[in-house]
Amino acid sequence: MHRTARRSAALAGAATLVTTLAGVGALALPAHAATADGASLSVLHGVPDTPVDVWVNDELTLDDFQPGDLAGPLDLPAGSYSVAITAPDATDTSSPVIGPVDLELAAGTSYTAVAHLDAGGDPTATLFTNSTEPTAAGQGRLTVRHVAAAPAVDVLAGGTAVVTGLENPKEAVLDLPAGTVSASIAAAGTTDPVLGPADLTVAEGVNTIAYAWGSLEAGNLALATQTVEGLHSSPSGVPAGLSGLAAEAPSSTATGVAIAFGASLFGLLLVAAVVMLARAWREQHAHATHPVRSDRDA
Repeated sequence: MHRTARRSAALAGAATLVTTLAGVGALALPAHAATADGASLSVLHGVPDTPVDVWVNDELTLDDFQPGDLAGPLDLPAGSYSVAITAPDATDTSSPVIGPVDLELAAGTSYTAVAHLDAGGDPTATLFTNSTEPTAAGQGRLTVRHVAAAPAVDVLAGGTAVVTGLENPKEAVLDLPAGTVSASIAAAGTTDPVLGPADLTVAEGVNTIAYAWGSLEAGNLALATQTVEGLHSSPSGVPAGLSGLAAEAPSSTATGVAIAFGASLFGLLLVAAVVMLARAWREQHAHATHPVRSDRDA
């Protein structure tokens, strides 16, 4: 291969690496238990066929937020926040579709704000507090939230009702052995699914949150999922069974180390890619000014 071709390939490869790493750096992380002095807030858009803008304290926070999308988590100081949802490209919050709604966020608490339809099909918003109580060893948590325009539903696992009569905008919380659950949603008192079945992963020390959203009448019911990590019991704790929870607070050390290591590794790779890109560019520029012939160039 000509040196020019090799240099061009190196330049292209370095540029691709930089682009790829930039994309990796932009990926959202799963939610985590909030810090002791701050609150964690995620936002789910559960109103079908309606892109919106989300404003917090009159500042545009989410632009053209699409149905089914989950944003966050944001680590925020504890306190009061005013949230308004407007039509896309609104210039202010003077004509909101939903709100403004005042949210009181407490320190050390994980929240998800959901824009959705009520049981009658009208737009509304609900602030959920995500359970971050420690799970027993070998167990995870499954939270099911009904935020769809539909009557009360039953939640089925393997065809058997494990939650009955769940109404909008209520939730049911189950601690289960880690594994995969085949879950579906049926009208209360029936077993014919209107949504699902879908395989949900229940991971140890993780709260997997499933949202049934959309409209039964419009035929656009859908499932959205969210995970909240960092619920592992203390190693010195004693497993308390399916319904019991350990008394000690979860440790975020392992999660923090993993995130710090990942960020450090990403930084090193990005620096290496930039150096590689600069070197390839210099070599190609020098070659263009002072061509070097090889035996294969002859």
